[in-house]
Amino acid sequence: MINIEIDGKQIQAENGATVIEAAHSAGIAIPHFCYHKKLSIAANCRMCLVQVEKAPKPLPACATPVTEGMKVHTHSEQAVKAQQGVMEFLLVNHPLDCPICDQGGECMLQDMSVGYGGGHSRYHEEKRTVLAKDIGPLVSAEEMSRCINCTRCVRFGQEIAGQMELGQAFRGEHAEIMSFVSGTVNSELSGNMIDLCPVGALTSKPFRYKARSWELSRRRSVSAHDSLGSGLAVHTKNNRVLRVLPIENEDINECWLSDRDRFAYEGLNSAERLTKPMIKQDGKWQEVEWQVALEFAANGLRHIANGAGAEQIGALATANSTLEELHLLQKLMRGIGSDNVDFRLRQSDFSGDGKQQGASWLGMSIADIGNADRLLVVGSFLRKDHPLLAARIRKAVKKGAQVSIIHSTDDDLLMQVAHKTIVAPGALVDALDKVAKGMAAKQADGIAGSLLGGERVAVLLGNFAQQHPQAAQLQALAQQIATAANGKFGFLTEAANSVGGQLVNAVPGAKGLNAAAMLATPRKAYVLLNVEPELDCANPQQAMAAMQAADLVIAMSAYKHHATEYADVLLPIAPYTETSGTFVSAEGRVQSFKGAVKPLGETRPAWKVLRVLGNLLKLDGFSQDTSEAVRDEVLKGMDVAAKLNNASPVPTQHSAPSTQHSGLQRVADVPIYYSDAVVRRSAPLQATTDGAIPLVWMHGEEMKKLGLQSGTVVKVSQGQGSVKLFAAADDKLPVGVVRLAAGHAATAALGAMFGTITVERA
Repeated sequence: MINIEIDGKQIQAENGATVIEAAHSAGIAIPHFCYHKKLSIAANCRMCLVQVEKAPKPLPACATPVTEGMKVHTHSEQAVKAQQGVMEFLLVNHPLDCPICDQGGECMLQDMSVGYGGGHSRYHEEKRTVLAKDIGPLVSAEEMSRCINCTRCVRFGQEIAGQMELGQAFRGEHAEIMSFVSGTVNSELSGNMIDLCPVGALTSKPFRYKARSWELSRRRSVSAHDSLGSGLAVHTKNNRVLRVLPIENEDINECWLSDRDRFAYEGLNSAERLTKPMIKQDGKWQEVEWQVALEFAANGLRHIANGAGAEQIGALATANSTLEELHLLQKLMRGIGSDNVDFRLRQSDFSGDGKQQGASWLGMSIADIGNADRLLVVGSFLRKDHPLLAARIRKAVKKGAQVSIIHSTDDDLLMQVAHKTIVAPGALVDALDKVAKGMAAKQADGIAGSLLGGERVAVLLGNFAQQHPQAAQLQALAQQIATAANGKFGFLTEAANSVGGQLVNAVPGAKGLNAAAMLATPRKAYVLLNVEPELDCANPQQAMAAMQAADLVIAMSAYKHHATEYADVLLPIAPYTETSGTFVSAEGRVQSFKGAVKPLGETRPAWKVLRVLGNLLKLDGFSQDTSEAVRDEVLKGMDVAAKLNNASPVPTQHSAPSTQHSGLQRVADVPIYYSDAVVRRSAPLQATTDGAIPLVWMHGEEMKKLGLQSGTVVKVSQGQGSVKLFAAADDKLPVGVVRLAAGHAATAALGAMFGTITVERA
């Protein structure tokens, strides 16, 4: 540690720290614009000039390292004069449009100019203007004349998001921030540039002109999309969510937020919202009172349980449902005598059920991933499935970590990848087996050599691997590899409450049917919680056929969707901003939240709907008055950490051969902005490149065989259905596969996410 003095205060600072870091750690404020604790030093705004004794002139605090015995004055006459001079230059060209600026009320320049700006301007020449830029549907760059060239947005793109989409062109007073060749900003983390911008140059396009910061109420919440559990500050006005910002937490999302978490709220205000209970009578939908709808649902369930038997009733939920909702759903099903309940809708291999103690989880803390020096990621569309985890791994790679990939696509992870094996889905088990054998033989090269050379090793199983038809074998091999490397093994769990669903036992018991079995052998009745079967299930064809064949379908949803074609009763339930609840993140962190706004129309929280259904069916244990009472019932006496730490079964040897495929194998990713019902209805997210209609991607050689070119319309057939889409070439794909997204309306007519698929010219 180094001893320095700032404004007469004795401070100890770490060797290598800068003056501004030392000052901030001691609670001493130094004005600044370009400095940000998560970004590299640019020292180009000069607002942080301070007086350092024995230095001939003021020095920038952000770029001046501390030295033993250094004496710094941040508010001396020399320092303040320098800071005021910088402020005068910054305001020379700045437009005087605070009354119409979206940043008004939370603008660093506005705040600083009060303390350091002059009462009048000595500059009477014309102010420069910078033309507006269109950089996409999320970030507005309409007022670039306000830009002070702090380059925070540029550095964020390079250092955190991993791609330099914005840059500074020209010099002097002609310098301006722009995108490359007038392109759009397509990063899945682009919204963070809005938070970083210290002026009103980059603002939120969906939020633009909606409200002033002082008009907004703020509520804490938790991300309902991926499994990271990012903290959200939900900003509301007139009972409507208008903006979502990150809540800083170094252990989870640091100070960042993915665009999915930031802009998904637009889906909450969709015109498709279901706001009144509805019943289908004589083929026509009618709005009814809650009591009528609930009695209709309860009577239907009672009739089928007493007639065909309770085992003819199945319940399906998504892992974006809260802990309380999933608990009451499984309790309701078991109360009426059925063990058929599941939330693992996109899973296809259930052979591990009953063999594993505890819940599948990350196997380590999120912070541990950033500290690993060797990582093996198996079967994951990492950037799109887990954007902020990808950013953390990117940071680890910059510090010297080695990342290896085994997958069926070679997407650009925007980081250096040490080793990668890209094979068709049917060859994934063999690829992993080869690494396991290499570990046993103490191989010095390739993936095995990389892992054996590490001290802090992490082996992570992604969504694609968990949805694979041989998921249990992939898991066993991945655990075997982790054990051989003295490392940690974990699951990059799919959704906000994948771990919570396991903790509350929202999975079938010994006599129950899993999600795939419930749809393969249709039940007479289904209870759906937040589920859109044609988009949320591993095999949408099979799911829709099962719904059409059922005598009774009770759909609890926040939206009107295809359920109108097959459901018998629609019950409007509240999305995450309109209900209180709990999510358990991938690392096992239990986080509860309150509703940010009142439920829309006659919408009700799903836990309340399930509780009343339990009462109408005269079941025990449905007397809770609050969601907290439901949560406490679940977690009381439960050692969550113990439930997680028992998650890993003893790894078994891989013996079964890889699946043989005669035709083209399908590789199905779930696009980042189609992962759940709320995100699918966010218009700004759907307007991005990631929200575009999926293309049929194939290796160039494969396209040649079929006589196709990029841009050709092709007919894709699978099972009983077919769709017409544009073909596109990707020579990074293995030969023999077709990459075609699932979870999208354009591909909902097709079959399973894995399996054989046929492509021909349309």
